[in-house]
Amino acid sequence: MKKRAGGERGKTMRQLVLCDEEVAGAEGFDRAEVIPLHEEVEEPRPARGMRRSGWLLVACGLALLPWLYMLATRLPATATAAHWPVAWVGLDALEALGLIATGLLAARGDRRHALAAAATATLLVVDAWFDTTTATPGGDFATAVAMALGAELPLAALCGRLALRTLSRPA
Repeated sequence: MKKRAGGERGKTMRQLVLCDEEVAGAEGFDRAEVIPLHEEVEEPRPARGMRRSGWLLVACGLALLPWLYMLATRLPATATAAHWPVAWVGLDALEALGLIATGLLAARGDRRHALAAAATATLLVVDAWFDTTTATPGGDFATAVAMALGAELPLAALCGRLALRTLSRPA
């Protein structure tokens, strides 16, 4: 066992032993009750506002299902976007900022890198999805698949792993 500063852990352990010995040797006690130091703690129930927010989000997600059906059945097969380059440059700029922020926070040991990593992983997966689904057949599609498999999805997996690993550890 590692000792805390000033021998604090040793004092605590001696006090527990002394307390157990006192209880065991005291008159009127047939036996000492052993209380484990590390009990499994029940997960605290979320606050009412958090529960309400959770149910509101579930309801909104369910409300989107009919909208998805409408989109799938009524959208035209092709469309022209007025600001197509701005959309793609903006998405890739957000990815770059996310990767830089995640890297800097992780290098400094800041646990908030998990938040940046989760957001960046999401952006990378979205980019891979839209690159491959909007590419024209042939060379553009092959390039989109190569970028998705060679860069975007592996980076998304790394960011996702960083986020999950950090969030699964106690603070």
